Amino acid sequence: MAEKSICSARMLWASLKYRSTTGSIHYRASSSLRSYGAVATRGDEDVDFDWDRLGFGLTRTDFMYTMKCSNEEGFSKGELVQYGNIELSPSAGVLNYGQGLFEGLKAYQKDDGHILLFRPDQNALRMRMGAERLCMPSPSVEQFVDAVKQTVLANRRWVPPPGKGALYVRPLLIGTGGLLGLAPAPEYTFLAFACPVGNYFREGLSPINLLIEETSHRAFPGGTGGVKSITNYAPVLKAQSAAKAKGYSDVLYLDSVNRRYLEEVSSCNIFIVKDNLISTPPTQGTILPGITRKSVIEVARDFGYQVKERPVLVDELMDADEVFCTGTAVVVASVGSIAHLGKR
Repeated sequence: MAEKSICSARMLWASLKYRSTTGSIHYRASSSLRSYGAVATRGDEDVDFDWDRLGFGLTRTDFMYTMKCSNEEGFSKGELVQYGNIELSPSAGVLNYGQGLFEGLKAYQKDDGHILLFRPDQNALRMRMGAERLCMPSPSVEQFVDAVKQTVLANRRWVPPPGKGALYVRPLLIGTGGLLGLAPAPEYTFLAFACPVGNYFREGLSPINLLIEETSHRAFPGGTGGVKSITNYAPVLKAQSAAKAKGYSDVLYLDSVNRRYLEEVSSCNIFIVKDNLISTPPTQGTILPGITRKSVIEVARDFGYQVKERPVLVDELMDADEVFCTGTAVVVASVGSIAHLGKR
């Protein structure tokens, strides 16, 4: 399974990279740095950084973007500020009731120096969907994309050289207004910061190893598993930490009702391949609709594969020709093994 998975996964990733340089669905962030004034003048300075040792961790960069919103006035004009701590009231909605969303997307540098963003409009639309679910106002698609572009350009010197990684952009929407009773916050803040990243998994480009979680669940019907709520992620840490302690890369979760159907990995969507058919669990409220997932479905169909979004039984893993995962952080990751009920 591993050799076939590497082949198909790399083929799909190569096609995604090609489309990011030629396709009309991707935004180019190559406008002049001068348009943002003195804030971005460090963009041409060199960074003393060993790009060959770049992993997936937090690296402090230069600037972040911030924009406020009140229930009465809507979003104000955003601005770039120095990267640093933010001030929050202890009664902030995000701290007391978890009213917050985040997104993740990447910027890549081409050989000619231009910087490309991978489908930021799709992240904007997903944030708007999540904001509606959590009773929050959300930036427009145009405001979101402009904020991401400004953040990338202001931190341009931190975009890794071609082939060395990407600049990961983390937009946040959080309830910063104070309150005591359970209610939507009276004020919100949209933030975006960025840092350079390499491979997400320690295996690098080698196949990853997954452990199917038997007792805990990532999401349940009627919950928030289908949006990128900040409250979705801390609950997976216990199972993920236990799996990593045993040498696994991550955890694959089953549905919470029947405990027989695949849902997703802690940080990415999952696909199985059998002959010319690629299957992936449907996003029906418990699975995050990944941007990379959507792109891989489109690319696979262009390559002539039949793609079905359908319930996938855990037993189907044993007969699959290959399995791979997709996500902004992991991109396209081949799966080498999956452990279930004591068997690997």
